[in-house]
Amino acid sequence: MDQIEMVSLEQMVLPNHRYRRFLKVWDFREVDSLLSQAKSRNPHKGYGLERVFRCLLLQFLEDLSDRELEVFLRENSAGKWFCGFLLSEDTPDHTVFTRARKKIGTTLLSKLFENLRDQLRAQGFMNEVFTFVDASHLIAKASLWEERDEALKQKYEKLNNEVLPIVAHDKQARIGCKGKNKYWYGYKKHISMDMQSGMINKVAITPANVTDAQGLKHICPSQGAVYADKGYCTFPARQAAVCKGCHLAAIKKNNMKNKNTDLDCWYSKIRAPYERVFASNPKRVRYKGIAKNQFTALMQAICFNLKRLLVITLSPLMA
Repeated sequence: MDQIEMVSLEQMVLPNHRYRRFLKVWDFREVDSLLSQAKSRNPHKGYGLERVFRCLLLQFLEDLSDRELEVFLRENSAGKWFCGFLLSEDTPDHTVFTRARKKIGTTLLSKLFENLRDQLRAQGFMNEVFTFVDASHLIAKASLWEERDEALKQKYEKLNNEVLPIVAHDKQARIGCKGKNKYWYGYKKHISMDMQSGMINKVAITPANVTDAQGLKHICPSQGAVYADKGYCTFPARQAAVCKGCHLAAIKKNNMKNKNTDLDCWYSKIRAPYERVFASNPKRVRYKGIAKNQFTALMQAICFNLKRLLVITLSPLMA
């Protein structure tokens, strides 16, 4: 004789599951309100843009591809609960996620990221008193043989940042340089991090040939002290800090007359614990163009902050 047991999806998710803790900290009612303003042409096949955004959030939290996310939602009870699906309800296929990313876009996602940041500030987890800034490289392609052949075909003598937009498939990627010997083709990710909590405050993607100092204007906080490395000791960074009303505490280059070695060593020690934000980030981009990679960077920043929040709330020092 078959036995039937009535079980709700709510009961199948552990009380201390991290998805529950995310929802306690981040009030999704404001998120859903922002997403509801973008409804048109139904890119989510009737699932609702609010629920599909939570699916995308899980994608970056669990580091899944579109097809892996489709299987994850079909098989994982906690994932269904987090996204608002019923236990027996059909979940989206991988094509829905691509359309939803295009519909949300970087402008709306920036507002969602700011919403999370503002809520964390209101709860005392973040501020802008001391800020860590840095930049890392993102590689678009490991080689440029096709671009080189196309440049030769069009009779260009050199393959440089002036020729690349003409012959390359990714029109916005550029060749960047760090030091004297390290070159890459792609983009650069600029990040500012709150040093109280270790959470990301701002993130921006630029072509690889934009210097760290030039990129500071995109991520500079509106107050406090900014701790930076040697790449930020030049005029563009100082100008960006002055415009925002910040104190720029940047390590100076060895050939500068006013270099204070002891002070710069202290700056290095202050910055060292926050370098971990770049340790686990992938160095290769999946998409072409600044907009798509900016979307990825914002989603990664949201997930980084949520994961960091679990560490902070579990720490006995924060109890």
